[in-house]
Amino acid sequence: MPTEATEATEAVEAFAAADPAGLPPTARSVQPAAPAAPARSPRVLAVIPARGGSKGVPAKNLEAVGGVPLVARAVRACLGARRVTDIAVSTDDERIATAAREAGADVVLRPAEIAGDTATSEAAVLHALDAYQGTDVVLLVQCTSPFLTSEEIDGVTAAVTDGGADTALTVAPTHGFVWREEHRTDGIGTDKSGTDKAGSDKVRTETVGVNHDKAFRPRRQDRPQDYLETGAAYAMDAAGFRTARHRFFGETALVRTDPARALEIDDPHDLARARALAPLLDVRTLPGRDDIDAVVLDFDGTQTDDRVLIDSDGHEIVAVHRGDGLGIAALRDTTDLKLLILSTEQNPVVAARARKLRVPVLHGIDRKDLALKQWCEEQGVAPERVLYVGNDVNDLPCFGLVGWPVAVAQAHDAVRGAARAVTTTPGGEGAIREIAAWLLGPTLNK
Repeated sequence: MPTEATEATEAVEAFAAADPAGLPPTARSVQPAAPAAPARSPRVLAVIPARGGSKGVPAKNLEAVGGVPLVARAVRACLGARRVTDIAVSTDDERIATAAREAGADVVLRPAEIAGDTATSEAAVLHALDAYQGTDVVLLVQCTSPFLTSEEIDGVTAAVTDGGADTALTVAPTHGFVWREEHRTDGIGTDKSGTDKAGSDKVRTETVGVNHDKAFRPRRQDRPQDYLETGAAYAMDAAGFRTARHRFFGETALVRTDPARALEIDDPHDLARARALAPLLDVRTLPGRDDIDAVVLDFDGTQTDDRVLIDSDGHEIVAVHRGDGLGIAALRDTTDLKLLILSTEQNPVVAARARKLRVPVLHGIDRKDLALKQWCEEQGVAPERVLYVGNDVNDLPCFGLVGWPVAVAQAHDAVRGAARAVTTTPGGEGAIREIAAWLLGPTLNK
């Protein structure tokens, strides 16, 4: 016997056959649509120009900030960006190419004609773009901006892929009054007293307010917001960029960033400032056991508090931390981990401490970097898998050799800035035990 539901269905179908248009929307019979094909995600190519011939800072793109070469920092920022699908470092330098590949990027070798001092970043991007057919959005990412974040890269990308812009760039809000000196030759010069001299062809310098009227100084909240181009990241619609051949065409979107992170490295002073800021601005990652094959320790200032007591006979005495001894013993007992104490000091206390810890030692070494390189070769250890702990500027050459340069908490500012990780504990107060806990587990901190 048909149910009420069956009868109702048959009635609707009969009505629809007689007059489909007469059915109410909820009852009208419709042919189900074919499922829509999933939308293709945009192909986003990040191009990092990194030529080898920098003059302001020689080999600039290989200089380390926060213990990581600038080119590798840029690659890591791109790797962390969710919207980037391809990363290419454009370079003419084999050392930069090696560093880029080790960091996880592809390499596009740049021909000499676009690798000189006058070569533009656009030329490098256009050349790299030829190797990536089907790219929808192309990014220009500058490794001279060490504090660029993955979120900012995603921001300029989204402005083009989702926001309807043709181009986008990172900017930092600024409320500064900008001035410019303009040099004019207009037939009127100025004598030493400042009096105009008619008919003079002397060049005259005039100061001009660029974003303000010299006669009117409004409060910050009453002025329009200005933005400073950070020089860190740009996004362009790929087809439009091929046509325009420059980075600003069509509608340009501004992606706001933290002004504290806006820094471009053009000269040695910029590099020094970046290294000083790195401990404050970097989100530090700590090494684990899988990252390390060897631990090399400086002595004074890392295993001691850098003070020396001298008795009347000239004998030197230093204080060490028992917790460091426990941490070093735990590292030593990890059978596949190699240990070394490396020190410039010739003081017998260094050798005595190494004997007690049962750790090999090289001391009285003038060039610790050369000794470290030779030791790595003898031990068959790749330098990028070495953790080196230091505290002062004589450790910087070793920092440049290893994959994990680590500074203790009270280290020199330049050393902290060049480190990839910094302990929270000062040297001589348990810093080495803290590092051992990074590698072997937090129970060592108890």
